[in-house]
Amino acid sequence: MLRASAVFLLAAVTTLPGFAARPCVSSEAAVEHPGKDTCVTAHVYDVVESKDGTRFLDLCKPGLSDEACRFTVMSLAVDRREVGALEGYLDQDIHIRGVVHVVGGQSMILLSHARQFKDGAEKFRPNPSLIAGFSVESSRTAFRDPALSAKHHKSGTAFLGTAH
Repeated sequence: MLRASAVFLLAAVTTLPGFAARPCVSSEAAVEHPGKDTCVTAHVYDVVESKDGTRFLDLCKPGLSDEACRFTVMSLAVDRREVGALEGYLDQDIHIRGVVHVVGGQSMILLSHARQFKDGAEKFRPNPSLIAGFSVESSRTAFRDPALSAKHHKSGTAFLGTAH
């Protein structure tokens, strides 16, 4: 009886919206999800590498013009170690998760880690605008925080125990 209750409870919890796997959309439908973390299912027709080492998974049927092909998967050369070989995906159906980006009218997912093929997250990249001007040698923060400005406090050092 206890075992049956545990199985029922597990089944009930995994069907809740937060626990259920998100369904994948086709590469054609992915263009309707700009800026969103999306699972995309597609067939890989070709793996193309540019001179700078950037690799692309061509998800469009042969004969379709570049203008008509509205979705691709791009992997930068700096992510080659984390992504691994892509040739094994040639002529395969794939599921890939990532944020859909729109560049020059074309949608794409940036493939930065192999775990994206298993519903995992992209590789974390810090926001460069948050760390602009930051230096370990200086005592400056990486961003302007009004709470740290003496201009906004009548007694800027009162909270440090040196009240006036």
